[in-house]
Amino acid sequence: MDTIFLSEVRVETRLGVPDWEQMTPQTIVLDIEIGMPHSRACQSDAIEDTIDYGQVVARIRETLQINSFKLVEALAEHLCQLIMKEFGAPVVKIKVAKPGILPGLKALGVIIERHAP
Repeated sequence: MDTIFLSEVRVETRLGVPDWEQMTPQTIVLDIEIGMPHSRACQSDAIEDTIDYGQVVARIRETLQINSFKLVEALAEHLCQLIMKEFGAPVVKIKVAKPGILPGLKALGVIIERHAP
């Protein structure tokens, strides 16, 4: 299987349970892996035979600008489903990190992996 990866994608969004976290957008960091079991792009050298990662990042920025979430788990699930549905990815793994949100902690977050039915 081929894997497209997007490392340390920084995005502004509203995320958190307390009201103060929802008031101001904060930076989250995403690591995304998109599995492509039948990619022909290595042979064809054609963008049509893969997933355009520029479009994926643009779509993530767009959806996180208009949606807010309380939990990092819900945000991660939303992004996995978006990538599978809109880009036809059969496998998506996402790490969502909230840097510097708690004292003495570099970051906190979740990693989830989803497979299309």
